[in-house]
Amino acid sequence: MSGGPYGVEDMVPSFGPGMTLVLLLLTPLFWSLPVALAMSELAAAMPDEGGYVAWTRRAFGPFWAFQVGWWSWVDSFVDVAVYPALFVEYARFWYPAMTPLERWLLVVVFVTVLTALNVIGVRPTGRAAVALAVAALLPVVAFTLVGLRTARQSPWTPLVPEGQGLEALGLGLAVVMWNYSGWDTPTTVLGETRAPERTFRLAAFLALPVLTASYVAPVAVALASGAIEWSAWTTGILPVVARRMGGDWLGHAVAAGAVVGTAGLFMSLLLTNSRLPYVLARDRAMPAWLGAVHRRFGTPWAAVVVSAALYAIFAAFSFKELIVLNVWLYSISLLVELAAFVSLRAQEPDLARPWRVPGGFGGATAVVVCPALFTLGALATAGWLNTLAGVVAALTGPAAYAMLRRPTPDSPR
Repeated sequence: MSGGPYGVEDMVPSFGPGMTLVLLLLTPLFWSLPVALAMSELAAAMPDEGGYVAWTRRAFGPFWAFQVGWWSWVDSFVDVAVYPALFVEYARFWYPAMTPLERWLLVVVFVTVLTALNVIGVRPTGRAAVALAVAALLPVVAFTLVGLRTARQSPWTPLVPEGQGLEALGLGLAVVMWNYSGWDTPTTVLGETRAPERTFRLAAFLALPVLTASYVAPVAVALASGAIEWSAWTTGILPVVARRMGGDWLGHAVAAGAVVGTAGLFMSLLLTNSRLPYVLARDRAMPAWLGAVHRRFGTPWAAVVVSAALYAIFAAFSFKELIVLNVWLYSISLLVELAAFVSLRAQEPDLARPWRVPGGFGGATAVVVCPALFTLGALATAGWLNTLAGVVAALTGPAAYAMLRRPTPDSPR
């Protein structure tokens, strides 16, 4: 779900110090928690491979299941490509004179190594992700402790910047939503998970407070230190702040934490998003070869390799160029998933749900309201260029469904 506060920096000049901290505290309550609740209920009721694709199929049929899977996979070209882009931004801390060619080669090495690990299997990937998450968060703890000793000003002043434009607000909203999004993503591997009915829910409810603390605490102490003027914050600034707060050792530690954090997230998201073309291929909605499974490791290696290659291509763009479009595409997929959650409550009230969102149908409906408002806000502030790109990407879904879907053996010729 998160590799620490790396990538959250662009919120500060967009919203101002005070509003940034307010949003970092409120967004998990009104955006993340409701989505995690809805996904936990569906994971308990239908722990199927493909997760939200399978649930959407049950609620709305194969067409909308394909749209959600396709949009999410296309979105992952942008979303997962963010992590190689962030990786090289933080690597510039050690090598600021990096050329475009060197940047690209570093991205290729990064993607190749982590793709190979994904092909080996779910279990080693999961263990490596846990180890990398711990390695990413330890520097955050050190950063926060040092920051508490260097605080010299209010971290929430000013509350909001003056004369902020819609484009900057759109970037800030995209960044906070992106940092707190993805609670549906792990459901795609429920079919490969031990006791998914229980473990998904426990993992989600454990991750949310840890994630929130890993954002709020370091950002607050960094702003309180005054090491870097808040208006000058940008992607990759945290190691510089760390060096000014605690010396070179802390700067190197935070930069290293960012590097391993982005590696862990890329590896995990390649695992979950590569299951989308695999599941759609099994449903005869994408080419059959994308459903190929490795004979030795039992992983959908073709889907993994193709996905990784596309992520490497999109990593040529910068973090800021990727993030707003990413949230736009994610938003339209999530709206359909939330609609499927409510629809299944209405259509199949007697479906066995070992765990469910409390409050009956009214509680289920209330859960989707705030995430829906967040997504509509992201769509409204994305800017015309990202909106145009998002609409074009969304329209590829119906076209791909018509072109790629293969008839079932018993369908009429």
